Amino acid sequence: MLDNYDNAKQILVKYHQEQLLAFYDELDDKEKKALINQICSTNFRQIFDLYEASKHDEIITQNEIAPLSYNIKAKLSNEEINFYENIGKESIKKSKCAALTLAGGQGTRLGYKGPKGTFELDIVPKKSLFEISCDNLISIYNRYGVYLPWYIMTSTYNDQATKDFFKQKNYFDYPKENIFFFTQKQLPLIDITGNLILEETYKIKEASNGNGDVFESMLYHGVIEDLEKRNIEWVFFAGIDNVILDIVDPLLLGLTIYNKKQIASKTLFKKNVDDSDWVFARKNGKPAIINCSHLTDEMKISKNTDGNYLYREINMLAHLFSLSAIKKVCHYKLPYHRAFKKNTFVNEEGMKQVPEKPNTFKFETFIFDAFSLFDDIELLRVEEDDEFAPIKDFNGIHNPERAKELYEKKFHLISHGDE
Repeated sequence: MLDNYDNAKQILVKYHQEQLLAFYDELDDKEKKALINQICSTNFRQIFDLYEASKHDEIITQNEIAPLSYNIKAKLSNEEINFYENIGKESIKKSKCAALTLAGGQGTRLGYKGPKGTFELDIVPKKSLFEISCDNLISIYNRYGVYLPWYIMTSTYNDQATKDFFKQKNYFDYPKENIFFFTQKQLPLIDITGNLILEETYKIKEASNGNGDVFESMLYHGVIEDLEKRNIEWVFFAGIDNVILDIVDPLLLGLTIYNKKQIASKTLFKKNVDDSDWVFARKNGKPAIINCSHLTDEMKISKNTDGNYLYREINMLAHLFSLSAIKKVCHYKLPYHRAFKKNTFVNEEGMKQVPEKPNTFKFETFIFDAFSLFDDIELLRVEEDDEFAPIKDFNGIHNPERAKELYEKKFHLISHGDE
């Protein structure tokens, strides 16, 4: 223990983080060991390199930006939709597809304790977000007679609680052998003074490192190997909180296969040109999602010869990757982005403190940064009321009441009276 303590102390002195041992003498032996092991296993150089790099804004010139082509579902004819859907359906029927749910978050912003996926939508009967996702997959079975493999990425914070919840719910009557849980990695948080913070007096505060970690985590936890054994060719990626998303979409799949693309994404139309939502575009010739601050006012409203806007497609976290694309991405280090968040911490008196405003920086990778590894991407714009009702918090536009309203409308669970 003494040698490890000395090593930990040297590390903290080097990076000016001695405050992490402020309560060491008050800890029991088990807590001391946990803290020392965490310090010795933390890559402090990585954290502070990310912190310094994140202070510099990305510079993109206008000549590096070009539009991406996209399809608008509402403008496709019935014949076109049937043609592409039939291609996608054949792939699903041949058991070539899988679904992956990103479920590493907690329900904190909803005032809910527990994994976000266990949060219940207030419909009749109530359903958790996990059950709603599972309903999607059961509907695929009912239509095509195939149980798709379902991969669920959790975090260290909610992995066991998620597994316990599925067991308690009897896996929502979905075949247990077709459900695979795996965790994503975490990184320490840094406060505005450049210090790491404590979650407990014996534990450094960490947070999941973004949905872009999914590719490395799939490799590390044997998901890619399992996909290969099952002869899977396509994986649909979706967040846990969008209650009306068609997770497995034969139209998107068929378009992607027919046009010989390796990756695809559903998009939404950016209604307000001045909103901060990032947009799909080419950056240095490759597919990307870019900050709209890099666009001129003219670019923001420019249209093609068909009258469609060039830079108004936004991300809705609904992606499709071929297995070969996943195997390519998992060997690349995706860039990190900095986010400013509110996080509880242990203060100088050793007490838990809840901040009134954002107080920490977290570093995240995002799936969309993988797009730049490919020459092109298939984009399909869908209607917001048809496929976009995420639950983020109670106060914003993406709240449980709005999600409930759109869910009930889509699945005809309430009467709208005479219209």
